[in-house]
Amino acid sequence: MNLSVNGQSQVPPGFRFHPTEEELLHYYLRKKIANEKIDLDVIREVDLNKLEPWDIQEKCKIGSTPQNDWYLFSHKDKKYPSGSRTNRATAAGFWKATGRDKVIYGNCKRIGMRKTLVFYKGRAPHGLKLDWIMHEYRLDDISTPQHQPSLNFCASESAALEEGWVVCRVFKKKSTLQSSSAVSKTLIHENTNTHHDGVLDQILMYMGRSS
Repeated sequence: MNLSVNGQSQVPPGFRFHPTEEELLHYYLRKKIANEKIDLDVIREVDLNKLEPWDIQEKCKIGSTPQNDWYLFSHKDKKYPSGSRTNRATAAGFWKATGRDKVIYGNCKRIGMRKTLVFYKGRAPHGLKLDWIMHEYRLDDISTPQHQPSLNFCASESAALEEGWVVCRVFKKKSTLQSSSAVSKTLIHENTNTHHDGVLDQILMYMGRSS
């Protein structure tokens, strides 16, 4: 079932797309690499070098339901022809990897890796850190035909693995200012309730003495 019309996702009202990491790797990315049909065409191909993170919201929107994260397929571009570093720069800034890659398991087997990247506005090595986060998922070498012959991968699939297809989840984390504001509102609410409780206790005490 193809739910994409003129490049725009068309899904039933109320549709929610919340795949697990295993599903992203073992179903969507594996089928993408193998050029197999995906039941619902909801993950779009995006050139991350030509799109800013704040533009991804509209580009990768699924239906009319508000979203907190967006999914996309991207083809990694080598930064240097002879090297393995990838080019993650855009017109306005760049994606920078942070922390260690996380191993993703499926059915107790290692199936891929997740890299976490943060978007910086400006040019490397300097830049302003923003709240945009990307989880980049790739199939691991362990899941290639040499390690799992039972998956019946063909030669074209093995070649496609080396071309650098990844599936990404992009989201915007809550800023520290927003979090602080939420905490302040909670404290004010609690203090107000405490004050009201104190006044009520005084009234009940006075009524007890009067009686």
